[in-house]
Amino acid sequence: MGHLMCAACFTHLLADGRLRDQVATCPNCRVEISKSTASRNLAVEKAASELPSECQYCNKEFPYKSLERHEEYECQERPTNCKYSRIGCQWRGPNHETNEHERNCLHPTKSGFEVMAALEAYDAKIKEEKKMYLTLIDLLSYEKIIFNDLQMKPYRTDEYVHKLFYETARFTAFNQQWVVKARINNSQRDPHQFNERTITYQLILKTKTSTPMSIHFFALKGPFSDMKVSTQIYRHEFTEQSSESDYYMLPLPDSSECNRLLSNKGINFRLLMFLLNK
Repeated sequence: MGHLMCAACFTHLLADGRLRDQVATCPNCRVEISKSTASRNLAVEKAASELPSECQYCNKEFPYKSLERHEEYECQERPTNCKYSRIGCQWRGPNHETNEHERNCLHPTKSGFEVMAALEAYDAKIKEEKKMYLTLIDLLSYEKIIFNDLQMKPYRTDEYVHKLFYETARFTAFNQQWVVKARINNSQRDPHQFNERTITYQLILKTKTSTPMSIHFFALKGPFSDMKVSTQIYRHEFTEQSSESDYYMLPLPDSSECNRLLSNKGINFRLLMFLLNK
């Protein structure tokens, strides 16, 4: 209808409609909107890209297309860490003050005992990252590995207050039938009233198993999705008495990415599964 909206606000509006179980409408004229009825206004995009934009650090104006490079590499006011941050210096300030700070920084003169505390904290962080990669390398040596490209679709519970959840169709892995189920903000009531949004998911075994199945699994974006998801490996022992894993965090970078996924008709992803033979 001629009204303009940026991509972030558009996906947030569609996500709110999904969470409320209502049709999303334009905030200006209340006409129904969706991804299929809206379109990019390329002329306005081009015009906006040529307009001067203000740097968030120095407040000077630059062409929009060069602003990102300026803020990341050139701005003298951009926040910068001290080069001694690895040994515990917490200073963070404007880039043009970095050299002066580093000349007077006390951390290089600290005793080895004082420095060790900072190095141990840094090593602990690196150790956790290394542990994840080593676990992944170990999993790749398993005999039974499988992946499925899946799509979760939105549904509503039949409770008095209907809650949104997502679920895949049944799929086969290791001669068993499975589904993946997801929920928003851990099924929090009225999630549309909160700006912070998360997605958690669980793996469910739908067929009976006579022997326990130790499954490691994690989600990737796969070839049919542009989901921005980190790698987080989960494990569950599936038995006849425990056919559903706990709900685990889908490690998205922020609520904006969650809104973008909610604004789609379905959530596409790839699920990797590893079966440990006993």
